[in-house]
Amino acid sequence: MAGLNNPNITPPRWLLAELTYKCPLQCPYCSNPLNYAAHSHEISTEDWKRVLTQARKIGAVQLGLSGGEPLTRQDLEEIVSHARQLGYYSNLITSGYGLTEERIMALKTAGLDHIQVSIQASSADLSDHLAGTKSFEHKKQVAHLVKKHGYPMVLCVVIHRENIHQMADILAMAEELGADYLELANTQYYGWAHVNRNALLPTKEQFAAAENIAQAFKEKVAGKMKIYYVVPDFYEDRPKACMNGWGTTFLTIAPDGVALPCHSARELPGLDCPNVNDFSIEEIWKESKAFNFFRGFEWMQEPCRSCDEKAKDFGGCRCQAYLLSGDMNATDPVCSKSTQRHLIDEAISVARDSALSADEKPLIFRNNKNSRLGQ
Repeated sequence: MAGLNNPNITPPRWLLAELTYKCPLQCPYCSNPLNYAAHSHEISTEDWKRVLTQARKIGAVQLGLSGGEPLTRQDLEEIVSHARQLGYYSNLITSGYGLTEERIMALKTAGLDHIQVSIQASSADLSDHLAGTKSFEHKKQVAHLVKKHGYPMVLCVVIHRENIHQMADILAMAEELGADYLELANTQYYGWAHVNRNALLPTKEQFAAAENIAQAFKEKVAGKMKIYYVVPDFYEDRPKACMNGWGTTFLTIAPDGVALPCHSARELPGLDCPNVNDFSIEEIWKESKAFNFFRGFEWMQEPCRSCDEKAKDFGGCRCQAYLLSGDMNATDPVCSKSTQRHLIDEAISVARDSALSADEKPLIFRNNKNSRLGQ
């Protein structure tokens, strides 16, 4: 716990409020924990107001309202209104499923600043298959309504082997919907995506072809649409900076009130993540074992400890290191300097073989529905 009582701890800037794990969709790359049903308790409206107040007091300015599907919370407007009173810039991160024009107007009145809508693919059959719900046409209607009511149209599409061949069509769809911002989020392999990695991980050739299409489109729409391309870890030789530095910027509160340094931190053993019903946000941020565990550099093993790039990537993702190597303290195997880089290469090879196999295992959906498109 290298950061404990460190007077140089920076305040959180981004608060991710995971309001619920409930969701009408069944996405096989969902970032919610595999055992989300074991965390069915949700903290109350008043608890959320207290969390927002305390986090704002110590420096948080950006608020993400996420899930699951945050629209299932009937108190969403009340939480948004409280956030506005506190001075947050609030962002609703939603599938859009079930979002009506009336509710968009109510959220606008409450003070919501930003809506991000996700769509699974560019065609109805594939999008509805991946979502496990007939939702594609409704999502497109919601995108138009978001634009109609004065919000920037922010569209997110998670990219993986099931839809990467649609890259050109996905970009055309974004243009047709009038997207102001498009996030092309190559799948990060945690949670359900980790379980489905062999079926979701594209080949390097597929990544390269899709990225070329995306980059050409980015030039075409420069000044009209901003495109964020989240690069795939597995085909890089350096890892991403873990949460911009563990316990430096991001604070996640799970539906049951557990405070997490990242949304996947439940997967890591022995962190003893605290609950907002037991401690204040300030105590959690500054004093808890979980938030101090990977602060600074003292926890690092070699080659990270002596690496001149450690202040750039902070050793990479702790959850990825744990899921791949079994050691959450290890250098992220994505890094070419890691002695365990072979784990990434092996994962790529297994996924490629799986794609070529006639008996490839079906996707495991959030509701454990085992099926594949066309079967």
